[in-house]
Amino acid sequence: MASAGSSPAPQAVSDWRREYAYTLGEQAFVYGFPYIYNAELRHGWVTEPADPKMRMHSAVDHFWHARTLFDASDQEGLAPNNDTLYSCAWVDLSTEPVILSHPEMGDRYFTFELVGITSDNYAYVGRRATGPHAGDFALVGPGWEGELPAGVRRTATAPSPWILVLGRTLVDGEHDLPAVHALQDQYRLTPLHLFGKQGAAVPERRDVLEPVDQEQDPLAPWKTLNAMLAENPPPERHEILLRQFAEIGVGAGLDVQEQPESVQQGLIAAAAAGLPMLQEQLLSGDWAKLINGWRYPPPEMGHFGDDFVKRAAEQALFGVAANDLEETVYLVAFDDAEGEKLSTGRYEIRFGAGALPPVDAFWSLTAYDETRNLIANPIDRYSIGDRTRGLVTEPDGSLTLHLQPDSPGSDRENNWLPTPQEGIWFVALRMYLPRPEVIDARWQCPPVSRVG
Repeated sequence: MASAGSSPAPQAVSDWRREYAYTLGEQAFVYGFPYIYNAELRHGWVTEPADPKMRMHSAVDHFWHARTLFDASDQEGLAPNNDTLYSCAWVDLSTEPVILSHPEMGDRYFTFELVGITSDNYAYVGRRATGPHAGDFALVGPGWEGELPAGVRRTATAPSPWILVLGRTLVDGEHDLPAVHALQDQYRLTPLHLFGKQGAAVPERRDVLEPVDQEQDPLAPWKTLNAMLAENPPPERHEILLRQFAEIGVGAGLDVQEQPESVQQGLIAAAAAGLPMLQEQLLSGDWAKLINGWRYPPPEMGHFGDDFVKRAAEQALFGVAANDLEETVYLVAFDDAEGEKLSTGRYEIRFGAGALPPVDAFWSLTAYDETRNLIANPIDRYSIGDRTRGLVTEPDGSLTLHLQPDSPGSDRENNWLPTPQEGIWFVALRMYLPRPEVIDARWQCPPVSRVG
């Protein structure tokens, strides 16, 4: 019998190589998830035929423009907003800069989020970052040195040869769509060698790296990751970590197929466990500061950098990318005021007089089902906020929003955000150009309270 205080007997390990590949593979999967995920998104958005009105689809260095606001017919699980029209593009900066151009925007909110391949933001063009006036902005890849045309403003150097541009332009309801379309039609992405040339057309290029099919090859995530690491070299500060991953065949120029069978089996198991682990991390809320059931994001949101778990789960997995807090704060609530999951039933949020979300642009509240899609409803309403017409306030100046499957009655329907008839759901409060008291959590959103 072991004496008091002695260590427990070591567990037998049948195959140390498999165990080592599994444990190190878990870390490699978390590190590499944004590369794998973005490879799949990029290939799908660039190459797979789709209805361009409903799904992102455009050639490299070309914008895809949403022409209608997202609704429940979109089922990609990206938790889209219902306030703006997206203008998105995959951009290749490996050989030369690409010039992003936009027209005069007046007082309309707009932003272009510039995202590296790891899901971290590295710069912005837009109302907050660069102002409302028409301009040309150079998107510059790693290692490029050269002269830009007069009048072109250089943005920060991208951390990867491939980037994602996520543009958002505010829409004030269906009647405003033509005006936004006219602005979108003037957004441009022009490779440097074509910039300023009258009538020059940007070629429609669709040759992007094809992810390995996971249904055909259990090692697919690792093969895709190795190819993406070769295409988008990680920063030098990760060299020690990457040397460890190389021991199990993970890294640029390596082939996991050449590893011993036991190592391959460990990697297959690590990839199978990796995604559920990240999903659990996202749902756990460990990354957030919990106030009244709302998850307040940490200051690093949008650029988690070397915090690989949060980079994978809270940025890439949850929404492809996440805005810097100075641009937008998203609060997410999965639970009600009593700590119970939001599910079938009636709920409300009551903002006290003078206590609406403090923003310099606008705010909105959106409900999603558990697959991160918008919720079908009889009035086709997917968000509610400060631009919703006819909101009813109480005599004391407070505002109550009703979150429930059925109408709260004709006198309260303007304050209604529909939720599912059954099942778990969650809600996101988006605050665009939030004031400092939102960013540092001095302003506290009231809880989602169950009614009856």
